[in-house]
Amino acid sequence: MLSHLAYKVAEPLWNRPATTAAVRGRAVKQLDLAIVLAAGEGTRMKSELPKVLHPIAGRPILDHVLLATAPLNPAELRIVVGASREKVGAHISANFPSATQVVQAERNGTGHAVQLALESAPHLGSVLILAGDTPLLTSVTLQEFFDAHIDMKAAASVLSAHVPDPFGYGRIVRDADLELERIVEERDANPIEREIFEINTGVYLFDIAVLRAALAGLKSGNSQGELYLTDVIEIIKSSGKSVVAIASNDYTETLGINDRSQLAECTAIMRDRINDAHMKNGVTIVDPTTTWIDAGVEIERDVTIFPGSSISGASSVASGSVIGPRTTLDGVKVGAGAKILESRVSESTIASGANVGPFSFIRPGTTLHADSKIGAFVEVKNSVVGEGSKVPHLSYVGDATIGSGTNIGAATIFVNYDGVEKHQTTIGNDVRIGSDTMLVAPLTVGDGAYTAAGSVITEDVPAGSIGVARAKQRNVLGWVLRKRAGSNSAESARKAGATEGSTKVQGEA
Repeated sequence: MLSHLAYKVAEPLWNRPATTAAVRGRAVKQLDLAIVLAAGEGTRMKSELPKVLHPIAGRPILDHVLLATAPLNPAELRIVVGASREKVGAHISANFPSATQVVQAERNGTGHAVQLALESAPHLGSVLILAGDTPLLTSVTLQEFFDAHIDMKAAASVLSAHVPDPFGYGRIVRDADLELERIVEERDANPIEREIFEINTGVYLFDIAVLRAALAGLKSGNSQGELYLTDVIEIIKSSGKSVVAIASNDYTETLGINDRSQLAECTAIMRDRINDAHMKNGVTIVDPTTTWIDAGVEIERDVTIFPGSSISGASSVASGSVIGPRTTLDGVKVGAGAKILESRVSESTIASGANVGPFSFIRPGTTLHADSKIGAFVEVKNSVVGEGSKVPHLSYVGDATIGSGTNIGAATIFVNYDGVEKHQTTIGNDVRIGSDTMLVAPLTVGDGAYTAAGSVITEDVPAGSIGVARAKQRNVLGWVLRKRAGSNSAESARKAGATEGSTKVQGEA
């Protein structure tokens, strides 16, 4: 919610039945243009990745800004790019193709960036200007800001905030009547001005014609030798037009990112915001400070998430499921009532009632059908596990299709790779694979078949058969007493009645 001495929102937008001006009975004022400034160098990030493309909650910083702006439905969106414009531009083209990219080849300040963005833009109407590195801004705040700007018939409005540490930010300087007088940048502020805690958030609304005229009067007589957009405020005010600063009641929304420390700070705030929304929607998050959920994740009510868990990508979790502790889901669809304990799952489907973990690794392309089980220290990759089937212990399942009601014994390996190609294994319904079986693909085990424990199965096993592929056991009598004389093993064997005897091999003729 926003505040100003001459403007008060009667009720926060999120408590109203609708958020558009038309529904609330006011004439709709079209937002004609939105300009997002994303041309900065971002040198303090010390990264090959452009600053605005660093992710927060599964989305690049820039995307959060653009998605917050979208509900205002600007007639045109222009994004100013400069540093790393190839990477940033490619991202914009792929994800926001309707946006117009404006190249600021030589960074000469925010005023210069806006001058470029206004070339060939509409000459009348309203323009919203904001920075591309403020991912915590919400559409609710931007909508309220726009409504206030229109209601007050301002030529220029600045979104301000009172922050506990204003260092590095431009300060809002007010006159004796507490009206906005000008904005002074940190580098150009005097000691008294640096004690001001109300800062410029870098979010503005202007009458386009008024802004054009003010931009023409910009000068670079400052410590940076650049054209500051903030200087247009004083120019517009001196012309006698209305200029207002409208304060946000939540300064965290206005935090920008310049280095990794600020990235972490904003990420933590975003985490708390996302978790709070899920909890209010009926999700139990046992420890929100150690639970990380991406912005696009869908979670139904009555899901329980235990500490140390992360849910990212295009994941969804259905009602009644239990996630964690210490579980990572990335691009996973989890059905109702499923349980995933201390495991990592990526780009897979876990159907209703399925159980995973602990310490399982479910790799991309896996589908676990209803009531199936993947147990401790099991890895599954690009495979289908049928309804009610189990892989309980210490096994690897790769490139396989397993029918329903089948049990895979402990320490079974699906040998899918011959050093050149991957091969498929098909296991039927109600099959019993003995412990420590090697299934050498390509291979089919028919419905109701068995394999003997310790077998290396290289040929198909027909339905209802048992595959046995192991050598007959031989016991060489007295071997320990002869070959390990003096050892603890030999002493124990002697006490048990063993003798050196002959070199006879038990089991041979």
